[in-house]
Amino acid sequence: MIVREAPSSLRLFFVIQGSVIPRIMSRIIGVTLLSLAVLLIDHHVVRLPHISIAAMGVFGVALSLFLGFRNNAAYDRWWEARKLLGSMIADVRSLGRQTSVFVGKGEDRDFIMTHAVAFVHLHRGFLRGVDVRSDIVGWVGEAQADALISRRNAADAALNAIANRFHDLGKSGSLTTLGQVAMTETLAALGLAQAGCERIKTTPLPFVYSLLVRRTTYFYCFIMPFALIDATGWFAPLLAAVVAYVFFGLQAVTNELELPFHNLHNGLPLDAICRVIEVSVSEALDRPAPEALLPENHVLT
Repeated sequence: MIVREAPSSLRLFFVIQGSVIPRIMSRIIGVTLLSLAVLLIDHHVVRLPHISIAAMGVFGVALSLFLGFRNNAAYDRWWEARKLLGSMIADVRSLGRQTSVFVGKGEDRDFIMTHAVAFVHLHRGFLRGVDVRSDIVGWVGEAQADALISRRNAADAALNAIANRFHDLGKSGSLTTLGQVAMTETLAALGLAQAGCERIKTTPLPFVYSLLVRRTTYFYCFIMPFALIDATGWFAPLLAAVVAYVFFGLQAVTNELELPFHNLHNGLPLDAICRVIEVSVSEALDRPAPEALLPENHVLT
C-alpha cells in the first residue's frame, strides 16, 4: 500500500509510483496513434465517417456511470477487507486482556496468545498464497507449526487449538464459565472476520459485468477519434489520450481495488497488520516486542 503525503501541484504530474500509467500506457499510446491516423486519413486520403460529438457525450456519460458503479463496488470490497483486518487486531487485543483476567500468567495463556499470532499469519498465508512457516515457528515451535500447516485450513486449525485449550481449562476448573463465554465470543469474532476475508478472497466481482465494462471502454475509446475530427481538429490525438487515460485508468484502479489482499501498490498491508498484532501479543506476554514495519520508499507491505 502506498503511504505518502499528497504531492505538490507541480510534482503531481510526475509521480509514477502507485500510478496506473505504466499499466495503461500502451493503451493510451494506441488510442493516440489511432486518433492521429484517423485525422491524417480524413484530411489527406479519404473522408471518413464522422460521429456526432453529442452522441459520444451521451455514450460517455453512460460509460462513466458503469465505471463509477464498478469502482464503488471494488472500493467497498477493499474497505470491508480493511475493517475485517482491523477487527482482528481488536479481537486479539481483547483476547489478551481476557486471558489476563480469567487465565492469568502461565503456560496456558502463552499457548492461547501465541496461537492467536499463528492464526493471523496463517490467515495471511492463505490470503496471499505465501509460505508463513518461518513467521510462526518462533511463536508455536516447529512441531506445532508443521502440524498446523499440514491442515487444509491452517488458520482455522489454530483457532481450534485455542478452543480445545479453553475446553481443557474449563474441564479442569481453571477457567470459570463466565471466562469461557467471554473468550469463546472473542474467538467466534475472529472466526467471523476470517470467514469475511475468505469470502472476499474467493468471490470476485461478477465476471460478466467486468467483461461488459471492459468491452464498452475499448469500443468507446476506439470510435472516439471519429467524433473528435470536426470538434477538435488537430487537438484530437491529445484529447483522445486524456479520455483514454481517464477511462482505462479507472478500469485499472478498479482491478487493483477488487483484489485487496494481493501484494500490489494499492493492496492492503497484511505484513504490517500482522506485525501490529505481534507487538500487541508480545507486550501482553511481557516479551520484547518487534519493531513495527515502516514504509520503504513509500510502500507498506
